[in-house]
Amino acid sequence: MAGTAAHLSNVWATATNLEIERGVGCRVIDANGHEYLDFTAGLGAASTGHAHPKVTAAIAEQAGRIIHSQINVYRHDKLEPLANKLAEITPEGIDTFYFGSTSDEIVEASVKLAKHATGRRNVIAFDGAFHGRTHYALAMSSSRAIDRAGYGPLPGSVFIAPFPDPHSSDQEREVSRALRGLDRVLSTQVASEQVAAFVIEPVIGERGYIPTPKGFMEGLAHRCEEHGILLIADETQSGFGRTGKMFAIEALGVQPDIICMAKGISSGFPFAAIGTRRALDEQWVTGSHSGSSNGNPIACAAALATIEVLQEPGFIDNVKERGDQLIDALREMQQLDQALLHVRGRGLMVATEFDSPERAQAVVDHCFQEHNVILMIAGTFRRTIRWSPPLIVTQAEVDEAVSAFSSAIRATG
Repeated sequence: MAGTAAHLSNVWATATNLEIERGVGCRVIDANGHEYLDFTAGLGAASTGHAHPKVTAAIAEQAGRIIHSQINVYRHDKLEPLANKLAEITPEGIDTFYFGSTSDEIVEASVKLAKHATGRRNVIAFDGAFHGRTHYALAMSSSRAIDRAGYGPLPGSVFIAPFPDPHSSDQEREVSRALRGLDRVLSTQVASEQVAAFVIEPVIGERGYIPTPKGFMEGLAHRCEEHGILLIADETQSGFGRTGKMFAIEALGVQPDIICMAKGISSGFPFAAIGTRRALDEQWVTGSHSGSSNGNPIACAAALATIEVLQEPGFIDNVKERGDQLIDALREMQQLDQALLHVRGRGLMVATEFDSPERAQAVVDHCFQEHNVILMIAGTFRRTIRWSPPLIVTQAEVDEAVSAFSSAIRATG
């Protein structure tokens, strides 16, 4: 990167100093030919791994036909097939789709849709959530102060309600406490008839990969039905097989009104989508929302190819098996050192939480420097390591990463 860094912004935080030349499967290769086992999947986006042959072939074929087809001007032949495929795999009742480019854009668009559909102006998000870095998405996010610092005032009409404490030994009691807190927000800060939507991650991401309890999600759905509030599931990080189901909310016993999709939908190619019910979409005023790259043909091709890979026989089963393998092995590691406080997750969206940010960072550094295994820190207090390898990860690659982690625990304890 020498010679170019002086012209790049310094705003990006960096997990490594690698300059990557190419990637294949679960590995990336730097300019010196050194291979690294990537257990970040580019913040979870490279769902089918790096340079999956089916995805790269679809991108190349489409790029040779047309690169940009602005949806307000003219349509292309990947739009309807992708919408039809998404209608097949999304939760029951979701049958209409809007295509965008980034998760931040899609989350904000989902709120705009909810406001038009309900005629209401307020939303409620939940403590510790992360929904993006644009101003309205930041207003709904509360995982880390640094993300919001210096950017205020943030937009109004957003209220933050409690989320169950994942560290409590009595989760049933925690769910009840958080739901009472939500009811208090509805009683003291914003009336239920003025709330357009609850926005919730089925697995809380940046706070440290915290699965949303089923009872809590059911409580939200009950209040939505009672008060005419829409339920928006932000599946930016948890969708497309990441948790061992196509969408994480499938395990939680509720049906969302709107679902936000990004990251793994297209194997990391910039693309995102909203899914909703036709009746709600009809309330979204024609011409009131759009974007220059909506429904990009290359992105649609990448998404169609990605979904094809995810639907191959045994693919999701492998995600479940590798997730179980990883979680079981990491829980065994807790016997090595009491500083490893928690292991949690669903599928291949797994977290290991230490007692201090220094220890977590030391473990990550050791894995990278001594074993060429790339992991990343997450969590409000930066003491959680997130495990989100490409979904094609093998049993041997999980063993390799766990072995590096075990070595790091011993070396840094």
